[in-house]
Amino acid sequence: MKYAILIGDGMADFPLDELEGRTPLDVADVPNMDEIVRRGVIGMVSTTPEGYPPGSYSGNMSLLGYDPRKYYCGRAPIEAANIGVELGDDDVAFRCNCVTLADGKMDDFSAGKISTEEAAELIAALDETLGRDGISFHAGTSYRHLTVFGPPALSVAELDALAETKCTPPHDISGQAVEGYLPSGNGARLLRDIMEKSVGVLNGHPVNKRRERENKPPANSVWFWGQGRRPRMPLFRNVYGVNGAVISAVDLVKGFGRCLGLDVVEVPGATGYLDTNYAGKGEYALKVLEGHDWVYLHVESPDEASHEGSAKLKIRAIEDFDRHVVGTVLRGIETFGDYRIMVLPDHITSIATRTHAGEPFPYAMAGTGITPGGATEFSEKSGASAGTDVVEGHTLMGRLVNRSR
Repeated sequence: MKYAILIGDGMADFPLDELEGRTPLDVADVPNMDEIVRRGVIGMVSTTPEGYPPGSYSGNMSLLGYDPRKYYCGRAPIEAANIGVELGDDDVAFRCNCVTLADGKMDDFSAGKISTEEAAELIAALDETLGRDGISFHAGTSYRHLTVFGPPALSVAELDALAETKCTPPHDISGQAVEGYLPSGNGARLLRDIMEKSVGVLNGHPVNKRRERENKPPANSVWFWGQGRRPRMPLFRNVYGVNGAVISAVDLVKGFGRCLGLDVVEVPGATGYLDTNYAGKGEYALKVLEGHDWVYLHVESPDEASHEGSAKLKIRAIEDFDRHVVGTVLRGIETFGDYRIMVLPDHITSIATRTHAGEPFPYAMAGTGITPGGATEFSEKSGASAGTDVVEGHTLMGRLVNRSR
């Protein structure tokens, strides 16, 4: 048996006035996702336990088959695993975004989708200027980076306080004044101090001077959020009895793969944005299945379009995902014989609010041993009309591979 899980990050949404009360999934032409529904079943799933923030962290942890209520450790430590940053027992890792602030507002949470190469120069400058023994900056991908705090710079008590600091994801406050969303709590003073000092380091940096000459948003500050300590999750093969691999352009998803003992497959041209190599991801997934039981393929672009507030771009991203990823895998997986395939988002990302939401969303599953349920299209309305209970996200993996958890 071969298994494929295809994730269109954030592609579910709410009805929009500009789409005459329809969602982007309603409007998008998605014949391959519709085909999975016709061959199998559709239902509704929730990946955000009550009291937990909605987003890709809880979403992907759940869909990989791990209950966030049991294994939640913060986003940054998972990303640290992907970029090879080894955390000590007391260390606290923070996501460190390169952002653009203007007139006291979050002008661009991604600093204009700054390139990885440009951002790496900025992060190196921050580490040289603001880092010290126990505080270090580590370059990731595009605008997504890490800062690690630990001894001897901070005591265990100070690190405990830092871990409990209230932080807001920058993509949640696009276009809003940042004053009310700065870190707060016992550990906030240090974080605010570094954020303030980062402005002085970054404003005069040659990378930002060049970006300004090119009329690109400068990465003129850092923004801390998503903190946590080293993750402790059992290996995937020990839990589900299959070997597998992860395909994604996003450090978080690849980090989950490394933490769970899965192979992490790099696809040339995979960017995490609308220009990503969709077809390459689909083709690599089929290559993965030649030597593995299972593949988890994640595409970020619908989520990015949602954060930009563009229904047009989101529809395009969904259609590209359906055509080049879902279509490629659906056609190819049949050649292996017995198979099961599942397609879904990891959470809702709302065009209207430009951020994540925790409500249930549709999933569809088809393949060997799955009796068609009679539905014909993949959409929020179709999933809600299935008449089945909303399932918890971390149980879907067990349903897919016939192993309860």
